[in-house]
Amino acid sequence: MLKTLPWLKSVQRNQHSRGFANGLIMVDAPRGNMSEHGVEGVQGHLHLENGRCIMSNPPVTPTERLYKIVQDGMCVGCGLCQSIAGPDTIRVARVENGYERPVVTGTLDHETMDRIEDVCPGKRLEGLPPELQNANTQMDMVWGPYQSMALAYATDPEVRFKGSKGGVLTALGQYLIDTKKVVFILHVKQSGTYATFGERHESHSAADVLDGAGSRYGPAAPLVDVLEVLDRGQPFAFVGKPCDISALRNLARHDPRVNELVKYWLTPVCGGFMPPQDMTRFLRQKYDVENEALTEYRFRGHGCPGKMRFATKDGEAQEFRYTDFWGTDQSMWTLPFRCKVCPDGIGEAADIAASDTWPGGSPDPSTEDDDLGTNAVIARTKAGLDLLNAAQEAGYVTVENECNPRYLDEVQPHQTKKKLAVLARFEGLRAEGHTVPRAVGLRLDELKATLSDEDYKWQFDGARERVRVGKASEPTPKLWERQ
Repeated sequence: MLKTLPWLKSVQRNQHSRGFANGLIMVDAPRGNMSEHGVEGVQGHLHLENGRCIMSNPPVTPTERLYKIVQDGMCVGCGLCQSIAGPDTIRVARVENGYERPVVTGTLDHETMDRIEDVCPGKRLEGLPPELQNANTQMDMVWGPYQSMALAYATDPEVRFKGSKGGVLTALGQYLIDTKKVVFILHVKQSGTYATFGERHESHSAADVLDGAGSRYGPAAPLVDVLEVLDRGQPFAFVGKPCDISALRNLARHDPRVNELVKYWLTPVCGGFMPPQDMTRFLRQKYDVENEALTEYRFRGHGCPGKMRFATKDGEAQEFRYTDFWGTDQSMWTLPFRCKVCPDGIGEAADIAASDTWPGGSPDPSTEDDDLGTNAVIARTKAGLDLLNAAQEAGYVTVENECNPRYLDEVQPHQTKKKLAVLARFEGLRAEGHTVPRAVGLRLDELKATLSDEDYKWQFDGARERVRVGKASEPTPKLWERQ
């Protein structure tokens, strides 16, 4: 028997909804819970049976709703929830398992949690907004919308050397600052507290942009105060991981200042980062060093990919190869669970995405010392293409020649494989009652249709098994206390 839901408030109807009657919600979706089918903001655990929404458990608290995203391994640590709720209510900080996660430190209400769920990239992801696509937009099933794909690098040898791969994103940031197209660049650089982490940073000069060059393969929360940034009313460019871009695009659906003030959206094509526990293990086992003893950790740059380097408070320094850290192929990578099921590591919602170009996806230690670095640059929007062309004309970027999606398949094979498999993984997670983000405009159904029945079952069953053995979960976040 269906129960009425007198406690229900702030439910948002979408194309799945068929209306409200006597406190009941009727939807056309076949299975799952309401949030999985686009109806957000409910304050209890709901499920669907024969197209009807049924409350099977009592209402949950706002804090439980937030922590469910974390516990199900879907939090990306972007920091947007802190900005939405305020730092007195939610603090995104290092927690006991090593990640940066939201911790409720004040009174979180359901209305605020509704807003958080609607912008959180652990709950919702969207590709490039349709209004940013035009007659010149080409569409690839795997790599999404684009207006051009080309091989390019920073013209300045120092920028190319210090930047990741070809230094294109660094050079574009410098161009935007020097030409006053933006007031600042919002991005991340090495944390001043934990050297293997990144921290939110604003660059107001070309020199500052260069100082923040290089990939950060650790937790970083660039959006912890983005609403305060928007309050200043200054035009800026944002450089972040694809999931950070998704969070900001989600926010733009509710706050018109985002599209007004964020003039350029730039991202690296992202394979994920090293889980903090594995970083700690790597440093202890190989170098007998604790993370807290570090004053510097360079993941990439100073070559392609360049030597990794760390320094400690007592003056010790070590350099080692990128492949000593990651291994020589993707099977050796250790990643957060959320990265393994990411439906958009390729930055579909950005103006420009810049990719590595190593055949097979990893550098060759025998030749990397001679690699000067070249990016594959995906200009997805007119703004992105115009920026690339203007930076080339001004001498900040050198564009060599065009490339295409099948070339990207060769140099980013892990992205192609994950994109094809991600919906099967999502459906396996959902079958176990796990939180799964709603994906809009990412062609996941069409991509799933290309899988054989055998491949689909392997991905589906694998995701279910990860939930069952605890590999898809995190503990309730508790602030880490320095020992």
